[in-house]
Amino acid sequence: MKFIATARSVQGSSASRRLRRAGRVPAIVYGGTAAPLNIELDHNEIYHALRKEEFHASILQMALEGAAKEEQVLLRSVQWHAYKPQVLHVDFQRVDANQALRTKVPLHFVNAEISPAVKLAGAIISHVTTELEITCLPKALPQFIEVDLTNILAGASIHLADIKLPMGVTYVPHGGEDNPLLAAAIVKGGAAAADEAEEAAPAA
Repeated sequence: MKFIATARSVQGSSASRRLRRAGRVPAIVYGGTAAPLNIELDHNEIYHALRKEEFHASILQMALEGAAKEEQVLLRSVQWHAYKPQVLHVDFQRVDANQALRTKVPLHFVNAEISPAVKLAGAIISHVTTELEITCLPKALPQFIEVDLTNILAGASIHLADIKLPMGVTYVPHGGEDNPLLAAAIVKGGAAAADEAEEAAPAA
């Protein structure tokens, strides 16, 4: 995906407020061997881009006005207004083709409706984990990781070890958990599966 940016020479909170009133968003690009770069973005353009899942888990092409060539970056963080649908600030990280990235990638659960758990037992598929933190080279970064639920049975669950990660992608474990629970097929009254799903779910 591609977005357009403009270099920002004026900094500070008052300058940022003026930008936002003008329909612009202050942002920064950091990382790599170059110095951090302050930029500004069109609010409507970045707002709609941020609503697309692939914008959060893809190598982005930044077209900086006045620059000779586009630069590859990765979205790192977004600051939103507390109650308005307004983007306040965005952070991007430069991408080096030879350096591994560490980022989060969404999970896409597919074929639940044709699984024995749903078709035969009327189970509810609980998506316990919705994204994974991974590390990989930029060229290997997937927009999402697919979890195929075709064969899941009532009361059963799927862990990370049950799926195949894309080539070149490595999971980054948290809290010593190297095989997290991804999904569980919970049948009404199936306390064991429900308990497992509840225990595996991250704390709020």
